[in-house]
Amino acid sequence: MVGIGPGSLEDMSLRAHQTISQADTIVGYDTYIELIDELLPGKAVIGTGMMQEIDRCQAAVDEAIAGKNVAVISSGDPGIYGMAGLVWELAMKQPAATRPEVVVVPGISAVGASAAILGAPLMHDFAVISLSDLLTPWEVIKKRAEMAAAGDFVMAIYNPKSTKRVSQIEEVREIVLRYRDGKTPVGIVQHASRKKENKVISDLTNFTQEHIDMFSLVVIGNSQTYVQDGVMITPRGYRL
Repeated sequence: MVGIGPGSLEDMSLRAHQTISQADTIVGYDTYIELIDELLPGKAVIGTGMMQEIDRCQAAVDEAIAGKNVAVISSGDPGIYGMAGLVWELAMKQPAATRPEVVVVPGISAVGASAAILGAPLMHDFAVISLSDLLTPWEVIKKRAEMAAAGDFVMAIYNPKSTKRVSQIEEVREIVLRYRDGKTPVGIVQHASRKKENKVISDLTNFTQEHIDMFSLVVIGNSQTYVQDGVMITPRGYRL
């Protein structure tokens, strides 16, 4: 399990690069396979589209059982909304005698990369929430968002909006507005560490008027977060 970072090869760890170089077979989502295309000559590649996660992770386990050195790649960190958990679950279904060795190679997460682009918005306690309801009921997601808002956590939102799922980010905005001022800074980063990288800093009242899609990560500040000279900062509490 290899985290390839948010997008650019410059943000891939040396350990991740070496692991991919040493692998016989590379397995991953087609879009992420394309991000590391220059590392793939001479390797077998198993790529699949969205909604085929179980199939490709099972294929990776099968390849490993057959004796291949397999690298299952995830963008960011494989243990943060990546494939590490699924590979572990599938591997654990194998008898101990034939179970392949599983190693997780961490990577820079999208939330970490986006925070760096915005400035320093995650300097205090924060919660990471995905708005995708494909695997988690929407009512559960809303409850988590409300608890994070009530606890004054900085909130990092993955999968904020898609072509079919457009109202959820508006609902989250309304939830957070019950607990925070409308002027609370909100950062939006698109394509973090990739060619189309872009950032926008708005506020809680207005941020949903900005372009937001599945390539965006939204960071909602806490009650102390501020913006100065285009930089979003959440104080840790040091007395200056």
